[in-house]
Amino acid sequence: MVKIKDLRAMMIDELESKLTECKKEQINLRIQQSTGQLQNTSNMKKVRREVAQINTLISERKKNS
Repeated sequence: MVKIKDLRAMMIDELESKLTECKKEQINLRIQQSTGQLQNTSNMKKVRREVAQINTLISERKKNS
């Protein structure tokens, strides 16, 4: 989990690459949950929140530029 302070320091292209990385992780967690292999379900919430934060920062930056 990356802190919002660190995310704000990133450029848009870095944020977009981080977003794709988080979405891949989210898919892997969903697969693990469906097969019953996921032990810690709170990870899904953390990744979902991180995706939302990154999307918010990207839209803020595009709106301001």
